[in-house]
Formats: sequence, structure tokens, C-alpha cells
Amino acid sequence: MTFSLRRSDFPDDFIFGAATAAYQIEGASFGGAGPSHWDTFAATPGNVRNADTGAVACDHYHRYADDLDLMRAGGFDAYRFSTSWARVMPDGVSVNPEGLDFYDRLADAIVERGLKPYLTLYHWDLPAALADLGGWRNRDTASRFADYAQTVIARIGDRMESVATINEPWCVAWLSHFLGIHAPGMRDIRATARAMHHVLVAHARATEALRAAGQKNLGIVLNFEHANPASDIEEDIAAARRQDGHYNRWFIQALTQKSYPEDILEGFAGHMPDGYENDLDSIGAPIDWLGVNYYTRSNIAHDPASAWPSLKPVPGPLPKTGLGWEIYPEGLRGFLTRLARDYTGETPIIVTENGMAWPDNIENGRVDDSERVAYFDAHLQAVHRAIADGAPVKGYFGWSLLDNYEWAEGYAPRFGLVHVDYETQLRTPKASFEAFRQAIGGN
Repeated sequence: MTFSLRRSDFPDDFIFGAATAAYQIEGASFGGAGPSHWDTFAATPGNVRNADTGAVACDHYHRYADDLDLMRAGGFDAYRFSTSWARVMPDGVSVNPEGLDFYDRLADAIVERGLKPYLTLYHWDLPAALADLGGWRNRDTASRFADYAQTVIARIGDRMESVATINEPWCVAWLSHFLGIHAPGMRDIRATARAMHHVLVAHARATEALRAAGQKNLGIVLNFEHANPASDIEEDIAAARRQDGHYNRWFIQALTQKSYPEDILEGFAGHMPDGYENDLDSIGAPIDWLGVNYYTRSNIAHDPASAWPSLKPVPGPLPKTGLGWEIYPEGLRGFLTRLARDYTGETPIIVTENGMAWPDNIENGRVDDSERVAYFDAHLQAVHRAIADGAPVKGYFGWSLLDNYEWAEGYAPRFGLVHVDYETQLRTPKASFEAFRQAIGGN
């Protein structure tokens, strides 16, 4: 099982990598880490499948050297990882030297293996102490985030190839405060409106602070999901437009045009923080690159029985992943070209996450995940076509290096290029790992 494209089919400076996130692999109970709002969310019955937590996860905290050896053996150029705010600052404010020491060792280990470190400062592990004060509903969290960002960069910034402030602000704000699926598990439109803004204020303040400190190559990672009307009737088309508004347009429009979509502001009427307009100039300060996470499309129908945004996702006809997500590679090409055309221009774009969950099994010591190989192959072809269309795409990171803690779904879904036995912590590279190795030239 191989990919139809090879490294030589992409530009000479194109980066191939794999991605992870701290809470999903490290083990939150190690190294003096404080509780995050994901620990308290997971400890609440009914929030996470099987009541799974990130306490041990993949034990990457102790096994990072072996995991990075896998990255090197696969021929990858770069490793995208995140630092844990709750590990670096257990109470959200005070520094834990043991936590910084770990990331110092990790940064050295990445560089020693010839990999480029792509750091994400926030991948959802908000310290519980800050959640107690309102979390992302509280504007002060943005200032605390800037302090945390400066602390991390002062220690490891000299080795970082690239730094992203926030991963997937839509998940931080909408999924977590409107739909209630992720921590803190709220369903409140006022909380959502404030989180949707304050997470961008946090990005702006951290970016300003890091630029002042001389840090280079700063960006942010947004997730995009193609909103497909469930039918050609006017109401469904309008509903898909609203889905596109809060999911896709809200963040990229603020970052590149210093404004929010009017159709979504109408829905947030009376709930936005006072004076939010005064933050838009700093939110829209230039970034050096944009990270794009893409997995699927949604089929959206108008829902007259619900309050704004009066929409609901309905099943679609395309083949689906193990999580029921439709496989739609053309959506990735569409976003890469749309972003360059309408928002980012010549600013470099990196596909920072793309992958699929599948119920993998080990048979005779192997995991033959042909479905995942086909998924990656189709999406790499979509990236290749986007580059041919003129989109300035500079890299691609598969999600994920390891099977890991998949948030509210616990350990049931497997996204990894490498299979993890959570009882023994044995790593087994899958056929998809081998396909990348053959395509990009690993050992």
C-alpha cells in the first residue's frame, strides 16, 4: 500500500510532518502538572466515553525519545507538538520548573534527530484554576495566556522553527461553549460569544509579546469544515451559509480583515463583550503563516424548530471514517484555494492536521490500515492540486503520529500512524506509516 505521489512531486522546500498534542499523549499526571479543565471535564460522569482521562495517555512524557526515533525513521521533516499550559503553570500563573525542564529536553531531542520543531502553545489544556475564574469567558485569560507564551518561548524559542499561538479556536469557543461537547462543556450563547472573541484577543496579545521578544515565524492554526447544503432549497443553503459563518469565516475574517461576519454578529447581538471592536486592529495584525486543519464536510439543513443559528447536520452520502465523518478530499483543496484567494494572499499556508479515525486491529504483528492509506493519498493529491492552482501551501502534517486520547471520545477512535497498546504502551507502526516512509524517503 503506497501513495500515488512522492516527495519529488512537491516543491523542494515542502515540509512533511506528523502532529500530536500534549494532553492527548504526554500523561497529565506526570511532571508536576496541575489539573486542566479537561481533567475536571473527564472526571464528570457522561462527558467522556468510558470515563477515559489523559492521566497516562501514551506516556509520551517518559517515552518521547522512542517516539521521536519513530519520526526520524519515517523520514519526516518536522514534528508538530504542543506545550501544556497546565504543566508549565499548574495554577495558570506560577511557573513549574519541572514542566519547563521537560519541554527543554523535548526541544533538544527533536533538534538532535534532525527534525524541525513546530510548536503550538495552546491545544486546549486550560489550567483549572483559570477555568474557575471564567476561563475563556474572562478577558483576563488572554493576558495570562500571553504571560504563559512568553515563559515558554524564553526557554525553548531559540530552537523552534515555527510557533502557533492557538489550535482550533472554533473548538475552544463554539464546540466547548455552545455545543458543550468539549471542556468546559457549556451550552450558553453569551459564553460562546465571549469565548469566540477572547481566544482571538489571546492570540493577539501573545503574538505582540513574542514579536517584541524577537521570536520569528508566528502563526495560528484554524480548523475548517466544508458546509454543504443538505438540499438545493433556499433555507438549507442559508443554513449552510450560517454554518460556514461561525465555523470558517469568523476567525479568518477577523485575522485578515479586522472584522467579524455580520450574519454571525446578528446572532450574537447583545452578547459580545463591550468594546470588542477596539480589539480588532490587534487581532488583525499580520501573521507569518496560517495553519489549516481539515478532516471532513458537514451536510447542513435548516432547523425551524431550533433557535439561532437554526440548523442541524444530517447524514451525507459519502464514505465515512470510524467517527462517521464524510471523506471529502475536495474540501481541502477548496479551502486552500479559497483562503489564498479571499483572505491570506501570499501568506504561507501549512496543512497542520489531516487524518482519519479507523477501528484498527493488530494481526500477526501488523496493522494494515488500507482505508487510512487511501484517505491520506486522496488528501495529498488535493494539496498537490491546490498548489498547482496557485495556493502557497508549504507543508503537510498528518494527524496523528500516535493513537491517542481523542478528547470526549476517549481512547476508542484511533487516528495514529503508529498503533499504541494502551495497556503495554507498545508502539506498532501501521501500513500508513510505511506509506509515508516510502513516499518521503525514511529508513
